[in-house]
Amino acid sequence: MTDQLWTTQATMAPQIESPQDAETQPRDTGSRPGLVTQHPQSELPHTNGRTVRIGAVSYLNSKPLVEDLSRLLPTADVSLDYPSHLADDLAAGRIDVGLIPSVEAFRDPDYQILSDACVATRGPVHSVKLYSRVHPGFIRTLALDEGSRTSAALAQIMLHERFGVTPDLRPLPLGKNVEHSDADAIVVIGDRAMKPVEESFDTVWDLGEEWAEWTGLPFVFAMWVGRGVSAVDADIVRGLTESRDLGVSRFDHIAERESTKLDIPVEAAEKYLKQNLHFRLGSAEQSGLRLFQELAVQNGLAPEGVNLVFRPGSLFDLTQSREDAKLRKESDSNR
Repeated sequence: MTDQLWTTQATMAPQIESPQDAETQPRDTGSRPGLVTQHPQSELPHTNGRTVRIGAVSYLNSKPLVEDLSRLLPTADVSLDYPSHLADDLAAGRIDVGLIPSVEAFRDPDYQILSDACVATRGPVHSVKLYSRVHPGFIRTLALDEGSRTSAALAQIMLHERFGVTPDLRPLPLGKNVEHSDADAIVVIGDRAMKPVEESFDTVWDLGEEWAEWTGLPFVFAMWVGRGVSAVDADIVRGLTESRDLGVSRFDHIAERESTKLDIPVEAAEKYLKQNLHFRLGSAEQSGLRLFQELAVQNGLAPEGVNLVFRPGSLFDLTQSREDAKLRKESDSNR
């Protein structure tokens, strides 16, 4: 089952920034489907003889986390790709820092969470959907978006914990939509999940909303994680945080810039960024993250014995506060 979950093949490249953003936004090099990078290798600036390689996600939900990132970190090689590809690249050492699916941070004891910048939701997320042609309790086949890792794991957890269902898994290739799969249920993430579908379904879950109603906690979809963090200096971490802060202050600008590319109304894009998403990994988000890890381990979707590690000196409160304990107690009672 897990082999299907972690295997991805790209068939569609993400949308690339417009020409007017070329100086501060990554661009396509044609080196791999789905990969967009900032500089040709010969032009890369270096710090102490080494370039820090940063991989970020190409979806609208991550744009506030990479706003002017190449300007803020001119010595870094910044690339955009699908979440599942970034997870593989970080694991293989092809990048040093990645905005990776949260479930992937549970898989390696050498990983550290570098910043409190993240992609999270405290309710409906709008861009992570499960469409089911049957009642959830009767789902026998589940197609998983190949760009997804966290959402794929979340859907499996929700189905097993709430309905005792462990469906056979199928891939939904990048670039394909729900109509391209005959599975009982389909998980779709990212920008294409925001578009309406023509088919009528028995059940449609917004997975962020389902998690919040079930647990009473926020859900964290992606965060900045580093491997070999001794090579990631404080300036890099500071740049990630400053980029998020700048992006949060520019929701209207980002929505206007991206909505044309995605063929959605500016108002819908701005509402999505402002109301559906949250970009700070606070104590409540940490509690949701720990619960997700616990459930992923219980369901065989993450290994045992891997502790979440936060970079020393980052912006986290690393102790479990009274608020955390209260939230966890409430979540247990809701389950």
